[in-house]
Amino acid sequence: MKKVLSTLFWSLVFVAVPTLAFAADGGGTGADAGMNAGKAIGAGLAIGAAGLGSSIGMGMTAGNTTAGIARNPGAAPAMFTNFILGMVLLESVAIYGLLIAFLLLP
Repeated sequence: MKKVLSTLFWSLVFVAVPTLAFAADGGGTGADAGMNAGKAIGAGLAIGAAGLGSSIGMGMTAGNTTAGIARNPGAAPAMFTNFILGMVLLESVAIYGLLIAFLLLP
């Protein structure tokens, strides 16, 4: 029990101390602070949704391509070409999400 409490305490210290250091620059107040918080939440949601969607798509594409090649090894070159093209398009969706996140940040 003592080890768990010690771990929780030091985890809190390592999370709180950098937060206090970054808070020292004196951010905006009032409506400006709320707008910046909204932009930060929007940026996080943009990259999170883009990353989640593209990773699910990549997993499904890789799994189905592997299963298709295992069933029909003769069609592997055609499947591999489509697999690479699909992965590139899915990765571009994630990069667009990252771009939107950077544009939303102040």
